[in-house]
Amino acid sequence: MTVPGWLWAATIVFIVLLVAYDFFFHVRKAHTPTLKEASVWSALYVGIAVVFGLGLWLFGGHQAGGEYFAGYITEKALSVDNLFVFLVIISSFRVPREDQQKVLLFGIVFALIARTGFIFLGAQLINSFAWMFYLFGLILLLTAGNMLKKDDHSDDADNVIIRLARRFLPTTDKYDGDRLFTVQNGQRVLTPMLLVMVAIGGTDILFALDSIPAIYGLTQNVYIVFTATAFSLLGLRQLYFLLDGLLDRLIYLSYGLAAILGFIGVKLILHALHENNVPFINEGQSVPVVEVSTELSLGVIIGVLVLTVLMSLFSKAGKANTAVSNARRHAQNYLNPDYTSDEFERERVFRELLEEEQQIHGMEKKYRDRVKDIDEIRARVREAHELHDRITKF
Repeated sequence: MTVPGWLWAATIVFIVLLVAYDFFFHVRKAHTPTLKEASVWSALYVGIAVVFGLGLWLFGGHQAGGEYFAGYITEKALSVDNLFVFLVIISSFRVPREDQQKVLLFGIVFALIARTGFIFLGAQLINSFAWMFYLFGLILLLTAGNMLKKDDHSDDADNVIIRLARRFLPTTDKYDGDRLFTVQNGQRVLTPMLLVMVAIGGTDILFALDSIPAIYGLTQNVYIVFTATAFSLLGLRQLYFLLDGLLDRLIYLSYGLAAILGFIGVKLILHALHENNVPFINEGQSVPVVEVSTELSLGVIIGVLVLTVLMSLFSKAGKANTAVSNARRHAQNYLNPDYTSDEFERERVFRELLEEEQQIHGMEKKYRDRVKDIDEIRARVREAHELHDRITKF
């Protein structure tokens, strides 16, 4: 499928306008999105992506449309997995609730820029070196294997760049609204807002190293790769608030993504064998292997995602994991004055904390492996109770 220059220009302008609208009309003024706002805008961005895909299917053919939807769904699933890491980073830096939107939008824009660079670099490498399909396939198989390992991402918010910044540059632990710099004791210092953006930007680059080979395993059309990646990132900010409290429930998502990336990795290697020109493999000649069709790829991706999401939602272990994580988050939020400075907001968080405490008490006998987490949360709950009592006395 040949894409004219004017269509490339129109697509890029449209995406830039969507990001600009998101900033000026939603993120510029700090606030916490309501469930209705997050739901409406998440549905709108998904609707835009679907309409674009249908248009591509209609005017570009079913092959192009199928490749786009396979790529979009895969990239969207990987983006949801990215939200887990964003959640860890935002929680670790204790970003005020009303400022989290700006951090997320920065992460989305940086990811879009980074992945665009990797998309065109990947296209150039594929055009120049056919053996890159072998390398991309190997990367995906290794990534799939790493996803099967238990990883709580606890060190994602404390990478080398952050440690160096805190050691050699003047920093403060206090937020000053959404400012990146502030003045403390007459000295200009970095705020945690800048540090959290650096942390998210660094993880975005790592995510791009996995996601770009994945989508090139589904299509080699650069326009489809770019649009599927871009539309999967747009709306991620709203999805974060829509899934808030449910992300920890998707305990089997990483296994599903590992299966998908492994499947695409095998697909890439089969394609590489079919297009082979590496001298030491079959004397540089094509290897007669079965290639996976776009329709089969789309079916496998959708089927695996549906299965893993349903298994997660109906899993008792997932419910326990959600209760423990929410209680820990509510306790941290209540004890952090920068996060909930408003009296009514603090009271709401305290009520949610009590509800989570009751749920955990009922689950304690069933899930002995969570006892350590529960003891830690109870200590924070006691602190919250004591703080709440002191506040209500005034």
